[in-house]
Amino acid sequence: MTDQRPVAFQRLPLRERAFIGDVLRQESVGGILLLLAAVIAITWANSPWRTGYFAFGEITVGPAALNLDLTLATWAADGLLAIFFFVAGLELKRELVVGTLRKRSDAVLPIAAALGGMVFPALLYFAITRNDADSVTGWGIPMATDIAFALAVLAVVGRGLPPALRAFLLTLAVVDDLGAITVIALFYSDKVKLLWLLASIALVILYIVLQRRRVTSPWIYLPLALALWGFVHESGIHATVAGIALGLATRVRPDADEDESPAERLEHRIRPTSAGFAVPVFAFFAAGVTVVGTDIGAAIADPGAQGIVLGLVVGKFVGIMVTTALVVRFTRATLSPGLHWADIAGVSLLAGVGFTVSLLIAELAFEGNEVQLDHAKLGILAGSLIAAVLASMVLTQRRRAYRLLAEEEDRDEDGDGIPDVYQSDATSTGEERPATLRVSEAPTQEDR
Repeated sequence: MTDQRPVAFQRLPLRERAFIGDVLRQESVGGILLLLAAVIAITWANSPWRTGYFAFGEITVGPAALNLDLTLATWAADGLLAIFFFVAGLELKRELVVGTLRKRSDAVLPIAAALGGMVFPALLYFAITRNDADSVTGWGIPMATDIAFALAVLAVVGRGLPPALRAFLLTLAVVDDLGAITVIALFYSDKVKLLWLLASIALVILYIVLQRRRVTSPWIYLPLALALWGFVHESGIHATVAGIALGLATRVRPDADEDESPAERLEHRIRPTSAGFAVPVFAFFAAGVTVVGTDIGAAIADPGAQGIVLGLVVGKFVGIMVTTALVVRFTRATLSPGLHWADIAGVSLLAGVGFTVSLLIAELAFEGNEVQLDHAKLGILAGSLIAAVLASMVLTQRRRAYRLLAEEEDRDEDGDGIPDVYQSDATSTGEERPATLRVSEAPTQEDR
């Protein structure tokens, strides 16, 4: 009798595998640039010329008449990261409409794991800092996963990691981004100015109407996007919210005469800018923390720094592993052939790399408290590094197994450009089910 139990981390459809591969390649390059920018910032901030680093970030540019005379560091955090969150919004919209989150059965595992990976670190941080008024407000810091940084680690130690697990990590990061921007909007924004907020909502509605009317001119959309960013900035809500709002409002289904949907076109054009410029520049301005002359003992003893490190390393791991195990157990699923729980453990540890968005939340949570902010940055750097090292140790142990799985996945003996597993295995040909991660029922006759 055929086993009809669901399969967790099932092989991706060929079309989805190609899409995910393209996304992850770009993010991996961006992760390398991110690491380089962070190293430059930390080196400069601890050099004899460190005053120049901080003075550079405090240079003010922009029109004062529009209340946009901001420092370069603020432009990087509020402006460039809006591009990053726009791409995140496009990714999330795609997952909701045609991807992982389109079907409820497919969405259960990644959403549950992502929520576990956000809630557990926040609770652990709060438990550690609840009696420390200076640091308790930073509970949102360890919630984030930095996909670019994580993929840079995978590029070194995780070659051959099955595409379904890579897609799982990407999905976690996308849902994390939505959670992070929600936390920022609700808990780390200034007092909201209602008129500016209503004007921002009106512009989003106008954007949706233009999308429905199939308007494509960038000369319309670019001024609209800039105006929306300015309105959100004036509203008191963090300006990066404008990015994810536009991403979620973008059309993702192509018309009959379109090769790509607007979301696909925009993602292809803007992702290189986001991964290769916006995020590294933000990291350059945010990652610089001076260790020289700093009381490291005080930083280590700081409950906030302790909460961040434990939240990223322990909270993320426990949250993702526990929720994943519960979903698999209650759906009576089996792991895809060739995968072990050690693989999910490695990815769960890697999700503890929370660099970019964690730095952003830290700057918002501890604005005006430079000592606490420096301790938080040290905690983020230490926690992300520890998580990356532990993940590397776990994934390296499975390198040979990944190589064998990759050889099977990529084998093309007839030379037709299509891996043999997609021709011989009927369970992998479901091009109409473009999930990046699935806990799905055994394929129906229609799927076959």
